[in-house]
Amino acid sequence: MRFTTLLFDLDDTLYPASTGLWTLLKRRMSDYMRDRLGIPEDQIQTLREQYFLKFGTTLRGLQAYHHVDTQEFLAYVHDAPLAEYLIPNPTQREVIASLPGRKLIFTNADVPHAQRVLSTLQLDGLFDGIVDVNAVAPYCKPMPESFAIAMKAAGETDPARCVMIDDLARTTSAAMNAGLYGVLYGQPGPHSDADACFDDWTKLPALLM
Repeated sequence: MRFTTLLFDLDDTLYPASTGLWTLLKRRMSDYMRDRLGIPEDQIQTLREQYFLKFGTTLRGLQAYHHVDTQEFLAYVHDAPLAEYLIPNPTQREVIASLPGRKLIFTNADVPHAQRVLSTLQLDGLFDGIVDVNAVAPYCKPMPESFAIAMKAAGETDPARCVMIDDLARTTSAAMNAGLYGVLYGQPGPHSDADACFDDWTKLPALLM
């Protein structure tokens, strides 16, 4: 394989969007904004969209404009019954385990959430590390600085030997612009913002050859 470092997104990548977990997490973000920050409910959706587009995540927007307690926010949002949503996929585990090179989680969530998701999916033990939203602060995906930090954490110096696997086209596009190989999860066919696409984990190894 021509790549030495594989960066995996977490939510809606290591499990399909159809589980509904990310929908729950977004609802908990909105609840926090209403109940803890006092933001009127009729403004929340618009603000979340604006923050997502401008800053990359709702959290970064809240940090910029609302002096949010970052760790409290993350703990609240991720307090979800994961086992009710996530089902382990033995084939997925076999595929990821078979891939050579360094494998890291690169997520805009935090380490505790990533660890819980990996444990619930029975994927723990497969990854060499977790690069989370705290590790890349004040940046986040898809900011170019975040990819540089993730590569440094992986001990990777050549972006051409690094892969970003993500469910968002804007992330794979940004990864490509930073010199990484962008692989879009959840798309069966070609996409202009990705070097490769897949929606079946058994197809991934061939894309990395």
